[in-house]
Amino acid sequence: MKRPLTLETLRKLGACAVQFQRFALTFGESVDVTPELCVSVADEFDWEWAVRRLLSPDAQAEYKRVRALARAEYEHVCDSAHTEYKRVWSLYTRAYDSAWAKYKRVCAETFGRLYASGGAA
Repeated sequence: MKRPLTLETLRKLGACAVQFQRFALTFGESVDVTPELCVSVADEFDWEWAVRRLLSPDAQAEYKRVRALARAEYEHVCDSAHTEYKRVWSLYTRAYDSAWAKYKRVCAETFGRLYASGGAA
């Protein structure tokens, strides 16, 4: 179901100048709001303001319920990614430290061999 949203409605509800102008540049005077449209501009608009000003109390409660589930999933994914990052970082630092130590040993051994065999200046 499409439902129009207008610049006039945003003005009456006190939308900030940035969001008001962004709406005007993106949609003109009005737009038929659909879930697909909202997803297509998800990063462009202040959805929390829109929820508080444009949704009924029941719709706000449903939004908050779904938002809480999405936030929990987001935090779970981030926690898993951070755990994996720490594991990989640990592997990297061990490999790096081992390779650096080997490099230093090769340099030291080469210096010692060359110096001892008469290669000193």
